[in-house]
Amino acid sequence: MYNTGAMRAEVTRTVRLFWALGLLLISGLLIGACRAQQGAAIQLSALEPLPQRQGEGIVPLRLAVANVISPTGTLENYSALVDYLEKKLGRPVELVQRRTYAETNELIRRGEVDVAFVCTNAYVLGHDTFGMQLLVAPVVDGETTYYSLLVVPAESSARSMADLRGKVFAFTDPLSTTGRLYPTKLVEQLGETPESFFARTFYTYSHDDAMRAVAEGVADGAAVDSLVYDFAVERDPALGERLKVIHRSPPFGIPPVVVGPAVRPQVRAELEEILLRMHEDPEGLAALQALDVDRFVLIDDQSYQSVRELGVGLEEADGP
Repeated sequence: MYNTGAMRAEVTRTVRLFWALGLLLISGLLIGACRAQQGAAIQLSALEPLPQRQGEGIVPLRLAVANVISPTGTLENYSALVDYLEKKLGRPVELVQRRTYAETNELIRRGEVDVAFVCTNAYVLGHDTFGMQLLVAPVVDGETTYYSLLVVPAESSARSMADLRGKVFAFTDPLSTTGRLYPTKLVEQLGETPESFFARTFYTYSHDDAMRAVAEGVADGAAVDSLVYDFAVERDPALGERLKVIHRSPPFGIPPVVVGPAVRPQVRAELEEILLRMHEDPEGLAALQALDVDRFVLIDDQSYQSVRELGVGLEEADGP
């Protein structure tokens, strides 16, 4: 006689297994397609090439966002901005993201995207090597600066970088100011290199994932963007309770919005006007609030000189 209870349990386990595998298979596709009904093409894959612009119809604007936060977080936070730009420009906007800052810089260099949100050091390298241009900068809590925060698990006894000798450390991206350049400088001030100082290092390729790596005990410490830290902890207080900030850097110029050297002057002027006036429009203000941004302002290259000086002498093998 068959045991129907056992058969039902086995069927249930099988269905759950196939359901889980199916979710893993389609999760990446959902990220790229969830906004299709609103008309914005979301291209967040780090592996797929950009589609070719074809035909004589309306040409989309391509907006790149450096992988400061994870792709899912980028999609959630920038969706309102994409909608707003589409309405103001009267044409589709494609949101593009790549795994590394260097890959995003390469998209800008080749003219494959029109405008981009980038890291400060990625801007400095792009400006100095191929003529990346500042467009505007966000104002957050009344400031156009941000910090590198050294974080450890809440229960850690570490009080400074010196206490992380022989530990596992999470860097964010090879070009990150707050997530690599600054913590590397702290290690150098101790007379060491990351290779000699830490037992092991690895890259998370986003600041929120670096925070999670520390909170979950995968890493003993990480250095993260203060803007991302505040944003993440505000939305997930439980994450903040699992972390402890033990060091804060001097201020750096805030990550800017940039264009490539070949962008058409009329496109630059139109984007600049829209972004600078967003806070005056209720819909624009709502999109800014989704990013925790007060408004956008003009900014000059001198604001990023301290980042240039920070990078002097550090190896740039991972650069573009």
